[in-house]
Amino acid sequence: MGLLTATFCYCIASALIPLLNAEAYVGAVAATFTGHSIWLVAAAAAGGQMVGKVAFFLIGRNSMEWRWVRKKTESPKWRDAFLTWQRRIGDRPWLAAVVLLVSAALGFPPFAVVSVLAGQLRVSITLFVVVGFVGRLLRFASLLGIINALL
Repeated sequence: MGLLTATFCYCIASALIPLLNAEAYVGAVAATFTGHSIWLVAAAAAGGQMVGKVAFFLIGRNSMEWRWVRKKTESPKWRDAFLTWQRRIGDRPWLAAVVLLVSAALGFPPFAVVSVLAGQLRVSITLFVVVGFVGRLLRFASLLGIINALL
C-alpha cells in the first residue's frame, strides 16, 4: 500500500477512534518519507480525517431525533441556549466557518465535538467539508513542515 493511501486510511480510522492519533502518525511519516510533497501527504491526511468527521457530522444531524437526546435537551435552559446558537450560526455562516476552521486547524475546541455540534446546528455539509478540509490541511502541512525543517 502506498504512503498516501496508508495515510488516508489511517486518518479515517483516527477520525473515528480517538486512541489512534493522526498527528503522531503524520509526525512519524514526516520523519521517514522522501519523494512526496508535504502538501500531498497533508491532503491525504486531511481527506481521511474529513471522511471520518463527516460520520460525526451526520450523527450530530440525526441525533436530535433520538429519544434519549430529546429527553436530555428538554430543559428550557438547554433549549434556549441551543436555539440561540442555531440562530447565530444560521444567520452568520461566516461564524460557523471561523469556528470550524479554528477547530480543524488548532484542535480547540476538539474537532470531533465541533463536528457533532455542526450537524446538530444544521451547518451546511458543504461548508463543513470544505472548511474542515482546509483547516486539517493547514494543521497537517504545518506539522509536516516543522518536522521536515528540524530534520
